[in-house]
Amino acid sequence: MADKTITTTGIAAHGASRLPSVEIDSFNLELKDDEGFLGDRASKGAFRDILDRWRKPLRKSGEDPFGKEPSENISKKVLDAILVGDDTEASAVVHSTIEDFAQELAYVTRRFLKSKAWEKTERIVVGGGFRDSRLGELAIARAEIILKDEDFKVDLLPIRHHPDDAGLIGALQLTPSWIFEGHDSILAVDIGGTNIRCGVVETGRKKSPDPSKASVWKSELWRHGDEEPSREDAVKRLVKMLKDLISRAEKEGFKLAPFIGIACPGVIKSDGSIEKGAQNLPGNWESSKFNLPAILVEAVPQIGKHDTAIVMHNDGVVQGLSEVPFLQDVDRWGVLTIGTGLGNARFTNRNGKEER
Repeated sequence: MADKTITTTGIAAHGASRLPSVEIDSFNLELKDDEGFLGDRASKGAFRDILDRWRKPLRKSGEDPFGKEPSENISKKVLDAILVGDDTEASAVVHSTIEDFAQELAYVTRRFLKSKAWEKTERIVVGGGFRDSRLGELAIARAEIILKDEDFKVDLLPIRHHPDDAGLIGALQLTPSWIFEGHDSILAVDIGGTNIRCGVVETGRKKSPDPSKASVWKSELWRHGDEEPSREDAVKRLVKMLKDLISRAEKEGFKLAPFIGIACPGVIKSDGSIEKGAQNLPGNWESSKFNLPAILVEAVPQIGKHDTAIVMHNDGVVQGLSEVPFLQDVDRWGVLTIGTGLGNARFTNRNGKEER
């Protein structure tokens, strides 16, 4: 659940439940059934397990169209190509996998919608790396049809921005509006179990008063999952990425705000520590002695001529926040991010149609 700290002025607290545009009703909700955590049924790994299950009968007869390639090594790009390719048996396997995964996604979504925290949800955007594929889009669309057939009045849509950009652009919603006076961009960080991505996000305010025209100017990606670094080495690499981006932005003439927005897995406490949910990050990020925002403020004390301000929130929340400008026609909405696990958050617009 979101930290109940209420912030209306100044810099928002880490993990705050109230932001300038939305109330965060819930995030990182861990629902269970008899088989364990629900999120495990609609994760990237779950899709691969289903694919493997459909290959099994063909493998027994020596007719597996994918040969001996492990299911987890078959890229989304290859699977997308097979969907429209000439190999009907391979295409049938992928379509069957999409259908089964859509059923699982619908089941998990149904359980969220029935929880108190997700009552009256009108729209759900689906992000995460799985969404960045044709098979992901088909699974999302099929899950929506299943839910509508069961009389759930909810829209299920792929997140608008590329998931890599959404995790950075959403950081604009953590930023107090006054900080944009005289600035046209911010630094954003998206930390995941496999990658750390940093970027310079243009606010787009010359084109629109809201962040609907925001975009990522430049970003840097580090696949820490390939290297298994220590926590200290990971932080050092993150600091270097930020300093490189500051230098590049200044050379290009950007008016970079003295602000860094961070998206990070887990339950983020108001002091910037992580209560739980960061087990996939390198080293122990849940230690009471570890505080990433404090370390970064010390490493990057100023941006331009101003003291650096930092706000950190849950990664699913931040990815969902990228949709704020496009969801002003509903009051209550949520985000599900399909990746290593299933990130989730539920929001209520603060400037919606009815009194909060």
